[in-house]
Amino acid sequence: MTESVVVPRSFRLLEELEKGEKGIGDGTVSYGMDDPDDLMMKNWNGTIIGPMNTVHMNRIYCLHIYCSEEYPEKPPQIRFTSRINMACVNQSTGEVDSRHCPVLKQWDRSYTMETVLSEIRRDMASPTNRKLPQPPEGSMY
Repeated sequence: MTESVVVPRSFRLLEELEKGEKGIGDGTVSYGMDDPDDLMMKNWNGTIIGPMNTVHMNRIYCLHIYCSEEYPEKPPQIRFTSRINMACVNQSTGEVDSRHCPVLKQWDRSYTMETVLSEIRRDMASPTNRKLPQPPEGSMY
């Protein structure tokens, strides 16, 4: 029988911050603290570079990530600040609807902000979203 150790929220977020600051993966997603003085580490910024061979190619999308006190037990709240047309995004507010975003809908505490951003980027390339007409580049919510 193996016991799993539950890492406290603050340690987990510090680990994610360190990884985010060092640069992750292939550079197509990134994230960091919105306010370095936020001791509860609730507010984060994220960036997604649109996938190749889609209407999102060569676009940089900015997002706000909110990690409640229940993170990582519960998923973060994600809101695009850059306008985007995707099936899982509320077109009035930019909020990512967790009911229509598999990574948020089927949340697992082992997922990270990197996981969420990478999965949203992957969804941009899905048949549902890859050719949707987009708002003018640079427009914001």
